[in-house]
Amino acid sequence: MASNSPAPEGIDVQEQPTAGAWGEWNPTEDSARPPRGKHRVLKQRGGLARSSTVLGVGVIAAVGAGGIATAQDRPQVAISLPSLPALPDLPEALGGADRSAESAGDSDAGSARAAEPARSGIIPQQADRRSDAGELLRSRILQQAESQQEAAAAQERAEAERVAQEAAAQQARDAQAAKEAAEKAAAEAAEKAAAEEARLAQEAKEAAEAKAKAERAARSAGSFFLPTSAYTLTSHYGDSGSMWSSGHHTGLDFAAPTGTPVKAVGSGKITSAGWSGAYGYRIVLELPDGTEVWYCHLSSMSVTGGSVAGGDTIGRVGATGNVTGPHLHLEVRQGGVTVDPLSWLTARGLNV
Repeated sequence: MASNSPAPEGIDVQEQPTAGAWGEWNPTEDSARPPRGKHRVLKQRGGLARSSTVLGVGVIAAVGAGGIATAQDRPQVAISLPSLPALPDLPEALGGADRSAESAGDSDAGSARAAEPARSGIIPQQADRRSDAGELLRSRILQQAESQQEAAAAQERAEAERVAQEAAAQQARDAQAAKEAAEKAAAEAAEKAAAEEARLAQEAKEAAEAKAKAERAARSAGSFFLPTSAYTLTSHYGDSGSMWSSGHHTGLDFAAPTGTPVKAVGSGKITSAGWSGAYGYRIVLELPDGTEVWYCHLSSMSVTGGSVAGGDTIGRVGATGNVTGPHLHLEVRQGGVTVDPLSWLTARGLNV
């Protein structure tokens, strides 16, 4: 760049040849010339003497001249600024702006807002865009907050449903376990009851078998039994009267209800069983010593032949034959001759 200021005293300024508006200048060549005036350069040993001041000024001038010449030679380029996105006002974006202030009738505030585009360089259309962008940002923020709230509520509902499902599953497992425990306890109780019942039945069976064995043993030993039970003696041996063909009673009458069991007084064998005229249905039991015991007026006969043991049921009380009511007519005959049945039974230890 050319300067019209005078050269400083003591410095000889010589015009340099130029090429066009700006000429090339070799500071090295000029600084190699011996200056005039006060500033003299001493020659150094082994090299060319230079002034540091002149060298520095020359370098700066060369760089500056080259840069200016380059800028002037290049064609002009149009520069355009991009449209910046509208920026919302912070109070409006955060939803905290006092909208009542916008409707206030303060003329100074209106003038300041009118002058704001001039100071900030934003035209009214850009201000409107900024307002729209602020509303859009605010709505997006509200939508995002609402979406986050809905997501949190959905997560809470899902967690509540999961907890409820787990609780229901645990209750179902507990109920199933309780049911299985109750069924197991009931099965164990039933098994114990069945085992106890079987034990009692076995004991009763064993007792019955022992009793039967004892009875058989007693019978085989010659034990004797009463011919019937729940009876009343109505006629004795030797009683006289017109009811008997021989003029006197030849046996002992045990009055009892029809169907009362009749038992063998001792072990023996049945030699006769059937209808016998005035005696009705009759069974004759022969004992081992030959004694015969007659059971008369029976309603039915259980045994009609074979051996029996003392106490076995051989028939039932009835009123067949020549009778006035149901009873058992018992006769005891030894050698074909009748004897008193009461005395015979008493002699064998029976309390008639």
